[in-house]
Amino acid sequence: MNIEQLLSQYGGKYLLALLTTWQLTAFSFALAFALGCAVTVLRLSPIKLLRAVADAYVQIFKNIPGAALLIVLVYALPYLDIVLSYYACVLIATSLIPSAFCSEYLLSGANTIKKGQIEAARALGFSFFKIIRFIVLPQSLRSSVLPLTNLLIATMLTTALASQVPLNPQDLTGIVDYINTHSTGGIAAFGISAFLYLLTAAVIGQIGSFIDKKVRIRR
Repeated sequence: MNIEQLLSQYGGKYLLALLTTWQLTAFSFALAFALGCAVTVLRLSPIKLLRAVADAYVQIFKNIPGAALLIVLVYALPYLDIVLSYYACVLIATSLIPSAFCSEYLLSGANTIKKGQIEAARALGFSFFKIIRFIVLPQSLRSSVLPLTNLLIATMLTTALASQVPLNPQDLTGIVDYINTHSTGGIAAFGISAFLYLLTAAVIGQIGSFIDKKVRIRR
């Protein structure tokens, strides 16, 4: 089948797959960002045990393959009487891994903050959490816009893991498997999905560059 035939027959399914990919990306990145912020706070904590736990979290999820994590969630957890939906398993897998990288980027941004600002805050009586809330995180985020933009794109690509489970509706990778199972989509079916991934990534990149120019800290 050529591209025109594919779009004529499966155009609606491609649109639904694109929306599913966007939804998974948005939810996964939101969870990853929240976890990344929390882990970063623990890594900056004055309590050594909390720093060690947070560092271990980052090292584990930064180095575990996404497919391996998904297999554990789908096939191993039921042996512990923990049964999650396929959607939840994909969402967890595509959130935990990016959260580790998010923490790395935020920590790198935090390391660019001059010690004098922290010392001044302490002299004014700021608690640890106030320093994190009003000084560290805001500046760290402003310094990490481009890395976080790239992380959002990587998270979108990681959602292709959804094609490994019977998710309904399917994502952009899963729809290719569906088409090639029911007809002969060939390379054109992959090409359409690849173009939609590329288009989404390009839009995210442009938005990220625009935000970075607006909030970048001039040093």
